[in-house]
Amino acid sequence: MKIVRILLADGYPHFTQLEESFLDSSFEVVGKMGDGRALLDAAVKLKPDVILTAISMPILNGIEAANRLRESGCTSRVVFVTVHEDADFIRACLAAGAVGFVSKQRIATDLLPAIQDALAGHIFISPMSMSATC
Repeated sequence: MKIVRILLADGYPHFTQLEESFLDSSFEVVGKMGDGRALLDAAVKLKPDVILTAISMPILNGIEAANRLRESGCTSRVVFVTVHEDADFIRACLAAGAVGFVSKQRIATDLLPAIQDALAGHIFISPMSMSATC
């Protein structure tokens, strides 16, 4: 079984630790970034399978970072893990190339399914967030 390489990016370091606590031995955290610029640099260097990123981050927000990654040809699957549940944020994340949108309130139940769907080429949106799109 292939180990899935994950890059974490969030402006709050304690949150990347929380995300990591939900991952099992089939995942390897290859980096933890605290801002969007560091995320871009790390994604190019580390080539993770999946990037878990917040929207609100210092220097460069997650949506802009995802846009730049997509434009550069990055093949990592991007999953947003965020407190923002507004439909406009969901649309902006998907337009930036994200394949997942997980509400931080649902991380315990939605993080692993979102990663699995991302790896399978499917889009995952937390159920609470889905109602925000209607």
